[in-house]
Amino acid sequence: MNAAGIIFSNLHDNNITELTRQRTMASIPFACRYRLIDFALSNMVNSGITNINVIAHYNYHSLMDHIGTGKDWDLARRTGGIKILPPYITAYANVTNSLYNTRLEALKSVIHSIRHIREDLVVLSDCDVICNIDIDKLLKYHTDANADITMVVKSVDLDTNMSDCRVILESDENCQITDVYKETPNMKGKKDACLYIWVINKDLLISTVNDAIAHDYTSFSHDIIAKNIGKLNMQVYHYTDYSATISSFNDYFATSMQLLENGDTRESLFGISDRPVFTKVRNSPPTKYANGSCVSNSLIADGCIIEGEVDNCILFRGVKIGRGAVVKNSILFQDTVVSNNVYLNCVVTDKNAVIRDGRVLSGHETMPIYVEKGRMI
Repeated sequence: MNAAGIIFSNLHDNNITELTRQRTMASIPFACRYRLIDFALSNMVNSGITNINVIAHYNYHSLMDHIGTGKDWDLARRTGGIKILPPYITAYANVTNSLYNTRLEALKSVIHSIRHIREDLVVLSDCDVICNIDIDKLLKYHTDANADITMVVKSVDLDTNMSDCRVILESDENCQITDVYKETPNMKGKKDACLYIWVINKDLLISTVNDAIAHDYTSFSHDIIAKNIGKLNMQVYHYTDYSATISSFNDYFATSMQLLENGDTRESLFGISDRPVFTKVRNSPPTKYANGSCVSNSLIADGCIIEGEVDNCILFRGVKIGRGAVVKNSILFQDTVVSNNVYLNCVVTDKNAVIRDGRVLSGHETMPIYVEKGRMI
């Protein structure tokens, strides 16, 4: 369908500061060879969206390196393609140059680019929601309902711990939004949680952002959605397949481990033949498994050298596991070196970390240990 895409790359960096000190939320590695932005990009590309803008703020060098020209997503095009929008390209967007706090503030800063979108519809997506959604169906639903805004929701069982960071939408029998809850510390039970994927008519988006600039609005849910209930045709689209929201370091670890525990989860993300998840392709040699090595229930990328034992782990490219080393329930980013006779359990190492001979690091599934980028222990 005739739609463009906008992706927010930095919006929730403060939720997972361990992994976003030197990268955006969008470029956090995931599932052995992917980055979080790959899911939002692939969802759009698989539905024929070939004009995509990525709103960046800072620390986006790794994001630029990952996306490149966009050829791995078939987005290296003369017309449209993918663009990384630099921060605050309008003088009135954010004079203090502080981190985006809301989507509306981010949209204010790129209003000039939004005005140049030729498509009639715009799909907006965060980077911290992992799912493989058929956006074609979402766009058709939006068009058939003659909606002004359509927001993707999923029914979740809230508890006190998770409800604080969710936007909850209530709707009637016609799926029209009737109420919005931005902060719900005491809410429990089955509710429709927003997955931060929306469709909005382009002209409405432009007028909405212009109005937000004029009135200094900052919140899309509070200042736009809540104030237009009954005035605009705002619909919810119920998504029932697998999704995960990465709102903390523990969420990241648990979601990654779920890929190892549940084959259905992997299939719902990576097993849909007509909706593949694309990523940057690197020409790495095959992983080498030395005599005496032992690997079980793990995701292993290319270019690794494994001489020890690996159980229930996710290893990215170029990881080296020394002789006598035992690595369990851990996530090792690119080019991590685990030396001889090391024991790791519930550990996440960032890129180029080095664990020297004989070290023992053990966390817990509810509190994994994090080793920062380039750190030697």
